[in-house]
Amino acid sequence: MVTAVGNSPPATNTPMAGSMTGLASTYETFLGLLTAQIRNQDPLSPMDSTEWTNQLVQYTSVEQQLKQNEHLATLVAQGANNLNAVVGFIGKHVTADIDAQTFKDQPLEWKYALGTAADKVELQITNKDGTVIWSGEGTGKDMGENTLVWDGKDTSGKTVRAGDYTLQVTAKTAGGADIRSAVYMRGRVDAAEFIDGQSVLRIGMSLIPLSYITGVEQAQES
Repeated sequence: MVTAVGNSPPATNTPMAGSMTGLASTYETFLGLLTAQIRNQDPLSPMDSTEWTNQLVQYTSVEQQLKQNEHLATLVAQGANNLNAVVGFIGKHVTADIDAQTFKDQPLEWKYALGTAADKVELQITNKDGTVIWSGEGTGKDMGENTLVWDGKDTSGKTVRAGDYTLQVTAKTAGGADIRSAVYMRGRVDAAEFIDGQSVLRIGMSLIPLSYITGVEQAQES
């Protein structure tokens, strides 16, 4: 978990910036010397083809190194900017359009919205393999937002292993017609992280990509 995150942008006068300047200078010098050597070579005794090839390889190597360092610097800057962007979420309550959460010891709370009032709501919780480990009838049948709090126990009453679990909702009218439903979660953001190239928020034990966040509210003071 992130314990401290700085909001200040990285300084431009860094070791990487110094290395880039040195490489650029070397690149320009190398190119100038190679051009002068070609221009002033003796027509009766031209540059050996092997030497010419070796210098081209060196030229290409320097050019590639410059481009790679520029690309790395861009990625580092993007990562810092993305992380700074999500730091403001810490301590706030957010809504995430996601139906999976990570269970570990503590109960999980899902929200599910119904397009209209239902006569029957069937709930199922599956593990990461898609196996149903708990099912039951939902008590929330009103149109709009309803809540399920799951204690982490399977249908037999045994506490499940820590891991990711998904809620599925099937709602029907008294006549048996299907009702549209949507599953999401809401919780307090405890930390912000940058993992595998994307910004994520930690809510409880779950890591939620920033792209899944659909709403944010200031936490109410107790």
